[in-house]
Amino acid sequence: MQYRDRHDAGRRLAEALAHLRDEDPLVLGLPRGGVPVAYEVARALDAPLDVAVARKLGAPGQPEFGIGAISQGVSVVDDRSLALLGVRDEEIQPVVEEETRELHRRLLLYRGTDRLPDVAGRVVILVDDGIATGVTARAAARALRRLHPARLILAVPVGAASSLRALREEVDEIVCPLALEDFGAVGLWYADFRQTSDREVLELLARRRAERGEETALPAG
Repeated sequence: MQYRDRHDAGRRLAEALAHLRDEDPLVLGLPRGGVPVAYEVARALDAPLDVAVARKLGAPGQPEFGIGAISQGVSVVDDRSLALLGVRDEEIQPVVEEETRELHRRLLLYRGTDRLPDVAGRVVILVDDGIATGVTARAAARALRRLHPARLILAVPVGAASSLRALREEVDEIVCPLALEDFGAVGLWYADFRQTSDREVLELLARRRAERGEETALPAG
């Protein structure tokens, strides 16, 4: 099975999440690519849409090689990758600082504040467009856990089965229609996997607020 694009994936994912419709869930997309998926989920479940931001940490000198991720107040580092690359802890700090700046930039852009959404006591559905290593989802889930949601569900259209198994301890439920032992990469499972822009994220957030009759302006920081 291959999804046409992220919106198609979101509509199909929403079918697997229909059992949560009556629980008044809050849907949080991981920008950027997770937001189009999350938009379709939120619309199908008649739920509000917001974002939870996490950033991958690339290895020093090899930014495409993920060694961990950060979210608000949370840092997750893969010690095995550090040992494999011979990277010392002090070499990671500049990467963490750079990605922290980008994380806060995105939060201010998307939400108008660098605070996480109010998730205490709520059923929260954390959505991305796919799980490869799962490190960014892990960081985001840990940041949300600190705010005491009633339940935390990770929902993705496609994912590496081994990574999904490793994430079970981080969330209450994982919903993934396409969990694969032979995975490859997220983009292989989409016909159209073009990059999602900041403009598209903002448009989808505003559209969902308008559909729910909410204030369309971003909150003040």
